[in-house]
Amino acid sequence: MPLSPSIERKLVHTRKVTCEGYLRDDGLVDIEGHLVDTKPFDFPNKDRGGFIKAGEALHGMSIRITIDRDMLIKDASAVMDYTPYDYCKSISDIFKQLIGVQIGPGWRGKLRDIMGGTKGCTHLTELLGPVATTAFQTLVSLDGPDGENSDNQSQVNQPSKFINSCHSYANTSPVVKEFWPEVFQNATKKSD
Repeated sequence: MPLSPSIERKLVHTRKVTCEGYLRDDGLVDIEGHLVDTKPFDFPNKDRGGFIKAGEALHGMSIRITIDRDMLIKDASAVMDYTPYDYCKSISDIFKQLIGVQIGPGWRGKLRDIMGGTKGCTHLTELLGPVATTAFQTLVSLDGPDGENSDNQSQVNQPSKFINSCHSYANTSPVVKEFWPEVFQNATKKSD
């Protein structure tokens, strides 16, 4: 279903984010995230030869994290192919500080501590949000019925990974009632 119609408007900015998860031959998992920002018009920029052309990347950045099955980061790297300022590229080594960090509860706080504010790049730090959810989805796929570990119990069958993580996985939802009846709770209204 499409969004409702809008009033007359013109495109000003486009951001495309792509994330992919790969199983490596050594059993670890690579998660790659790519972010590209473009504008539909030329605009001035001193560090890029005087201007950035319409459709040319204002930001073109990539990050790769390598994780184990416990979502512990074993390696991390970032590249900035397109930035509005040459100085931006001097910060990409900060991402090595992610090595040894585990993706899970408190993830965004850990990112703030390591690379928040002037310590890092806002765009690559933001990209680590969808990279983390891609890591989760990749591992679920590997442990699911059609994944590499199809003989093992699927993470999908372990409700603790999902329960109360969103609206559909609320312990009172019909989805949980159907797939995880052992943790389902009837939503009861309190009477006066």
